[in-house]
Amino acid sequence: MMQHDGEMLKLAEDMTAPRLEFYYSGGDGAAFWEALRHRPDVAPDVAEIKAEGERLLASPAAELTYSLFSLFEARGSRLEYERVYFEKRRRLNTFALLSLLEPESEVYKTALLDALWSVCSEFTWCLPAHVDAERPVSETIDLFSAETGFALAEIRLLLGDRLPGLLRIRIAELVDERLFGPFLEKGPFAWEEAEHNWAAVCAGSIGSAALLLLGEAEDRARLARILEKTERCMSFYLKGFGEDGACPEGLGYWNYGFGYFAYYADLLLQRSRGKLDWFRRDKVRRIAGFQQKCFLGGAAVANFSDALPQASIQLGLSCYLARRYAGEVAPPPAALRADYRADHCSRWAPTLRNLIWRDRAASPADWEAGDFYLQDASWLISRFSSGAGTFGFAAKGGHNAEPHNHNDLGQFMLAGGGEFFLSDLGCGEYTRDYFGEGRYAYDCNGSQGHSVPIIDGVLQSPGRNKTAAVLEQEADKDECRLALELSGAYECKELRSFRRTWVWRKSELPTLSLQDDFRFAEAPGSLTERFVSLIKPVNSEPGRLLLKRGDLAVELLYDYRWLRSEITERNYRNHFGEETTWYTLDFHALWPEASYGVGFLFKFVKS
Repeated sequence: MMQHDGEMLKLAEDMTAPRLEFYYSGGDGAAFWEALRHRPDVAPDVAEIKAEGERLLASPAAELTYSLFSLFEARGSRLEYERVYFEKRRRLNTFALLSLLEPESEVYKTALLDALWSVCSEFTWCLPAHVDAERPVSETIDLFSAETGFALAEIRLLLGDRLPGLLRIRIAELVDERLFGPFLEKGPFAWEEAEHNWAAVCAGSIGSAALLLLGEAEDRARLARILEKTERCMSFYLKGFGEDGACPEGLGYWNYGFGYFAYYADLLLQRSRGKLDWFRRDKVRRIAGFQQKCFLGGAAVANFSDALPQASIQLGLSCYLARRYAGEVAPPPAALRADYRADHCSRWAPTLRNLIWRDRAASPADWEAGDFYLQDASWLISRFSSGAGTFGFAAKGGHNAEPHNHNDLGQFMLAGGGEFFLSDLGCGEYTRDYFGEGRYAYDCNGSQGHSVPIIDGVLQSPGRNKTAAVLEQEADKDECRLALELSGAYECKELRSFRRTWVWRKSELPTLSLQDDFRFAEAPGSLTERFVSLIKPVNSEPGRLLLKRGDLAVELLYDYRWLRSEITERNYRNHFGEETTWYTLDFHALWPEASYGVGFLFKFVKS
């Protein structure tokens, strides 16, 4: 897709001007928003936005102070500043949407203008965690500064002359000063060659803002330069995916990164009159199908890496992809729709598209059952439905230097009825240490917080050379099988081989068998099998633990003659800074030998 100097300039010179037809049929925004107010399929979205508007009108608008900004440098804490920052973005986005929905409301208009003025008056649009001494703040671009510029540019276009000329000019000035100028003159930025969400969100937002703001003939050379750089960033972003389309960062970052990729690609397609089309790429098509493979029933997802265990979907993005790749990308279940308030700042770009890209057609109750092996990521995901409900199993190989890496080779999870019985803790509270040298001391990131063994007292180590080798993989209508060689994940001197084999049998109430086979140069001093759950197990009899949720349970069966069980209650701070209880189910080998095999059976049962 990358175009070179003269070619991109010619394309830019031939581009159509930014216009409302990019968003509404015929460009009639007033008619679109008036009709939207009365559509039953978007009534929940509108009600959430209105409820948020009422809450914000009754709440004083907090400002970002130096005291808040300096907390990250002083203590490594992010949440205090970010709570105020994200609330300001929520205020801006909410009143912009309400002003489109109810243009007659002077209350909403006043609140929007105040929110715009406040955001335009901020010292920086960046978060403190993304500012450092190596680059002036005025020349720094991070995820949130780029998102802010994109949102302001789009609000400016959609609200048009309903915004005062003073603010329209100021928005254009600030986006040029804080995004376009640094992007063109003060780089390179590390994210320009990032093979993860930063490249898509930062460059995609800047490229989108340029497509919306640079519409005059005298702007075309500047637009061409920005698009050349943006196209290069997008090529690096796509390198972070294998040919299987899997997002190693997890579903949340697929929504984030690929979402901003798609928002940019759509605007580029329209302004270029169809000449620049990222969606034609086979790899992009495969990435578009990743979301539907991640769900394990209901809202439960395979949440490897820094991902949440329960996920919703952006209906607008999902409908857009389903239309574009009809027959390959499934129409999304409306029941999984993201609540407007669920995102910590109610991001503008996905929220707007949840309204303008929504399909009116009836949606399925859930994703169809299926088995998915993502070869490049080494993920196996199985979603199975029977008369007893929907069940899910997921396991992974890969390597321990993935984006948002966890030391988790051989990790797996079990779900039934939309709830987890064996869990992945997912993402913890983001702090300075979370992304620093202390990352793997956090239980959610280190192998101590995953369902993988502790071998002779040794945990898994990080690094690109810490890899899993796939030995066997197959799936049919009755069962799935995956076998991995995992000794490469451990810096354990005596370990020669560690083979982990799962067999997932899809009966009315499914079962999962796990077999671990170890070979050592000499017998280890200790060997502990560990499983992770948010459920406190019941130790009902020797050789049997019960994990129970409602009328469904999982029996964990093991040979108590060779293993001693130990259940420990633990706590970690989740992504939202909340103390969360979890449990380790440890099984200590009583007499580990140089060649040692151990098996477990997990059976779903009605309780």
